[in-house]
Amino acid sequence: MNAPSKSRADLAAGSASASFTLHGAGVSGGIAIGYARLVSTARLEVAHYDIGSEGIELELERFDDAINQVRGELDSLQAGIAAGAPAELGAFLSVHRMILDDPALSEVPRELVRARRCNAEWALVQQMDLLVAQFDEIEDAYLRERQNDVMQVVERVLKAMAGGANVPAPPSREENIIVVAHDLSPADMMMFKQHRFAGFVTDLGGVTSHTAIVARSLAIPAIVGLHHARSLLRENEPIIVDGVNGVLIVNPDERVLSEYRLRQDEIELAREKLKRLRRTPSRTLDGLSVELFANIELPQDVGEALASGADGIGLFRSEFLFLNRRDRPGEDEQFEAYRDVARTMDGKPVTIRTLDLGADKSITGAHEPGPNPALGLRAIRYCLAEPQMFLTQLRAILRASHFGKVHLLIPMIAHAHEIEQALKALAHARASLNADGIPYDKAMPVGGMVEVPAAALSLGTLIRNLDFVSIGTNDLIQYTLAIDRTDDSVAHLYDPTHPAVLQLITSTIRTANRAGKPVAVCGEMAGDLSLTRLLLGLGLRKFSMHPAQLLAIKQQVLRSALPELEATARRILRAPHPDRARALLEKLNA
Repeated sequence: MNAPSKSRADLAAGSASASFTLHGAGVSGGIAIGYARLVSTARLEVAHYDIGSEGIELELERFDDAINQVRGELDSLQAGIAAGAPAELGAFLSVHRMILDDPALSEVPRELVRARRCNAEWALVQQMDLLVAQFDEIEDAYLRERQNDVMQVVERVLKAMAGGANVPAPPSREENIIVVAHDLSPADMMMFKQHRFAGFVTDLGGVTSHTAIVARSLAIPAIVGLHHARSLLRENEPIIVDGVNGVLIVNPDERVLSEYRLRQDEIELAREKLKRLRRTPSRTLDGLSVELFANIELPQDVGEALASGADGIGLFRSEFLFLNRRDRPGEDEQFEAYRDVARTMDGKPVTIRTLDLGADKSITGAHEPGPNPALGLRAIRYCLAEPQMFLTQLRAILRASHFGKVHLLIPMIAHAHEIEQALKALAHARASLNADGIPYDKAMPVGGMVEVPAAALSLGTLIRNLDFVSIGTNDLIQYTLAIDRTDDSVAHLYDPTHPAVLQLITSTIRTANRAGKPVAVCGEMAGDLSLTRLLLGLGLRKFSMHPAQLLAIKQQVLRSALPELEATARRILRAPHPDRARALLEKLNA
C-alpha cells in the first residue's frame, strides 16, 4: 500500500543525511523537487565477489527472501487489478509469476551460489543471460519476446536484493517522483508519457540524444550525463533537479529547499505569462512574419501543439508509433493516427516524417544494427530496404491527406537516387489507392530532410524533386563534427555555432530560397532561445520545435528587429575565431 503523499516538512526531515551535488547536462529546463525512484536494468553489470563457505547459507537466504518479496509484490498487484482493467494486465502478471517460480530462475542460481561460492546477484544474472540466449534462438517472434519478461522479473529480484528492509515507502503521487536511471532508451521515455513524474536524471546521454529530445517534449526538468547518480543515490532520497543549470542536489537542507521552491514559483509564473502570447501573431519588430510549428511524437501530443498556438505540425516523428510493442502497426492503425492529427489541426499543415528507425530507435524484427548504427541502415535507407513496410506507411499517410493539409517528409537523404526511389514507392502507393478507389490528396507536398553534409552541399540538385526542405540540425551537427550525439564524453564538442555548421545551414536556406522552396529548421536549434535571433539573421522564417518551447521562441521573435540581426549574423559567419563568434552571439542576444 502506498504511503500518504509527503509534505514539505517530510521532505526537509528526510534531508538530514549529508547533502551533495552532481553536475551533468540540463536537457529540459525547470526545477523538480521530489524523491528518487531508482530504475534498474538487469542488463547492467552487477558486482561479482566471492562468498566464504561460512556465508553461503546466509547468501542463499538473502536470495530466497528476495524471491519471496517479489512473489508477494506480484500477488498484491494481481489482487489489486480493478474490475474494468484490460485482461492483458492480469495475463502479464501471471506470466511474470510463472517465470519467477520456474526452477530455471528460482533454483539454478542457488546451485551456482553453492558451486562457485559467488554472490546471488551475479549468479542470477548469469542464469538470465543463458535464458535470454536460448530465447534468441526461437524462431517464433512472440515466444522470442518472452526474453523481455525474463529480464523484467530478474530486475525485480535484483531490486529486492538491493533494497533491504529499511527502504522508506514511496510517495503515492507521481508528481513527487524523480526517475533516476543509468540510461533510458527512447522507448523507455515514451512510457513516461503515460505518467506525470516530476523529472528524471540519467548517468548516460547527450543533450541531443533522442532520450533528451523526448524529455523536452514532456516539458519536465531533466539532466543527463551525471555518470554516477544511479549508484550514489538511494531509493526515495530527497533530491532537487535543476534542469536549467544541469545540477542535481541530493538531500538538500531547508535553506536550499526554500530557495529552489522560490525559483520553481518564478519559473511557473513566467510560463503563465507566456501563455498570453498564444494568439499573438509571430512577427518581428519590423513586421516580418515568422511561422512557428510544433514537433510531436504521438497523436495525443497534438493537444499541446494547439495549446501553444502552433501554426501547424512541422514534424510528426511517426516511428514512435512503432515503439514499445511486439508487432508493427498496420495500415489502418497508422491511417487513423495520421488522420486524427490532420483533422484536429483543422486545416493547418501537418508534416509527417516517414520512419526514422535505426541508430538508437529500433523495433521488433528489425535488422540487427551494424557496428556504427548512426552510419548504418536507418531512416530512408531502412525504409527502402523494407519496401512492404514502407508501402504500408505511404498508403496510410496518403489516405490521411484526404482529411487535412498533410505533407510528407523523407528523412536523411544523401543521394538523388534515394529521393527517386522514395518517389517511385509513393507512386506505387498512389496507384494502389487508385485501384482500391480510396481518395487522397494528389498534390500532397513531398519534402526532404537535410541532415547530412552531403545533402546540404548538393541541395541544388536534390531540391529539383522536392517541394520543401527541413533542416534536421541534430544529425547535421553530429555528422558534420563527427560527434556521437548520444555520447556525453564528447558532449563538449557538440557545437551548433561551429563555423562549418552555420555555413551549411546558411547555404541550405539560400539554396531553398533561390529555388522558391519553403525551408524550415526542425532540430533542437529551432527551440534554443540563444539561437533564435541568429537563425532569423541567417534568413530562416520557419521554425519547428516542441510545443513547450514555442511561446518562449515567439517572445524572442517579437523582441527582434531584422536589419540588426542580419548584419550581426553576417559578422558571425565571417568571424575568424569561435571566441569572436560567441562574443557576437552574446551581443546579438543582449
